[in-house]
Amino acid sequence: MSIGLTDATLLKPTTFMNNSGAALAGYRAEGLIVVHDDLDLEAGTVRVKVGGGAGGHRGLRSIIQNLGDDFIRVRIGIGRPPIGVTVTDYVLGRMDAATRDAIPRAADAVETVLEDGPGAAMNRFNGPA
Repeated sequence: MSIGLTDATLLKPTTFMNNSGAALAGYRAEGLIVVHDDLDLEAGTVRVKVGGGAGGHRGLRSIIQNLGDDFIRVRIGIGRPPIGVTVTDYVLGRMDAATRDAIPRAADAVETVLEDGPGAAMNRFNGPA
C-alpha cells in the first residue's frame, strides 16, 4: 500500500497483544511505527514519540524485547480507568467517544511521520490539543 508517496506495509498482529513482538519477527525497528493505546495520556490525546521504554505496556515490552526500542510510537490516550474498574477490563472494554475521535488524528500522525519525519509529527501533534 502507499501512504502519500511512501510505500508502507500495514501489520495487524493476530497474536495476543502481549506477544506483539513475536508477530514482528523478521522486521527491524528502523522504520517501524507502532500505534498503541496509552493509559498515561488523557483520553483522545495523540502524541508521537521516538524510542523509550514500555511504560508498563506489555505489547510494547514484547516489541522492545524482540526488536529493541528504536522505533516510532503514535500514542493514543485512553486515560485511566474509573475507580473500581480493573485496567484489564478497561483496556478490553468499549472504547469511549474521545478515543474513537482520536483515531483519525493518529492516522494523520502516521502520515506526517512518513511524509515529513518524526520531528515534524512531534511538532504538530505533541502540543496542546
